[in-house]
Amino acid sequence: MHFPMKTSYRDDLHLFKDRSSVVLYLFLFAFLIALPFVTGDYVQSQVTFVFINGMVAMGMMLLVGHTGQISLGHAAFFAVGAYTSTVLEIRGIPFLPAFAAAGALSAIIGLIIGLPALRLKGIYLAMATLAFSFIVEEVIVRWSSVTKGNRGMTVPDASIFGFKVSSVTHVYYLSGVVFWLVVLVIINILRSRTGRALGALRDSDVAAESMGINLAMFKTAAFAISAAITGLAGALYAHKLAYISPEQFGIMLSVEFLMIIIVGGLGSLHGAVFGSIFFIVLPQIIVTVKAYLPQKVAELPVLDSATFGVLVILFVLFEPRGLNGYWVRFKAYLSLYPFYRRGMFRRSRIGSADLIKH
Repeated sequence: MHFPMKTSYRDDLHLFKDRSSVVLYLFLFAFLIALPFVTGDYVQSQVTFVFINGMVAMGMMLLVGHTGQISLGHAAFFAVGAYTSTVLEIRGIPFLPAFAAAGALSAIIGLIIGLPALRLKGIYLAMATLAFSFIVEEVIVRWSSVTKGNRGMTVPDASIFGFKVSSVTHVYYLSGVVFWLVVLVIINILRSRTGRALGALRDSDVAAESMGINLAMFKTAAFAISAAITGLAGALYAHKLAYISPEQFGIMLSVEFLMIIIVGGLGSLHGAVFGSIFFIVLPQIIVTVKAYLPQKVAELPVLDSATFGVLVILFVLFEPRGLNGYWVRFKAYLSLYPFYRRGMFRRSRIGSADLIKH
């Protein structure tokens, strides 16, 4: 068995819990770096989408899981990042300034959208962000002189200091670097005073305000940070597909982003990654299973959506902690083997009457 030894309160603020975590992450980095040398374009493309969706999921995890603000408008921030980067690059702006502008503009819009969060909560805030998503989609369609409307736009290859990012492998490495930088930023935010303030807001606005936390500042900051990360992911998404159009950023994309963090496990960065992997792998599993289903069932257009919906319901009912809950139990099993017992970490349900009997 292995338990991290903590000798100071600062131990909880370390980037890694212990040396074994450092070794595991080094192996993971080595595996991701070597992946293009042992796999083809298809696998690299799927992992690239995991990086991109993982960035969005971590941004939403900060907003929903750690701040308690529900959003159904992140597809709009995703679209803002994609179109901002594409439009600027078409006009001759290099990739890095265009990429930074995509995140900055998304953050500014996030600040504006964060203002209703000061007075709205729950389903009302979700509806406000949903309305914003519809507005952005309509602007993209109508502003055809800039966005080309429903015709869509071809995304030029990114160029970084004269190096052209054109192949699948190049986009894979670019997305991977940005992904890990976002992970580092999110972890440091959560370890800081800001992260603790956001957690207090999630638990109780009234209690947080009574402790001197500025609700307006931290709520809008959470929206801005989450929107900026989503905008950067949108810019990478545009370069990955090399073509963007308004229908790619509809309401279902926002729902999918929300489902990723629910299935992965709210409040966990590991869950954001697990949920992203799950939603990239699941369509491939559905395609495989369709081959064994009756033809009439396999051809149903709602089969994919129904499968996603049923899985989300099952996770909410039977595993609210999502895939990260399974991961935590698996690590506990390895750490406590052979003493681990099923349900040993489950909360006791003994009531006062049971205590009297005993």
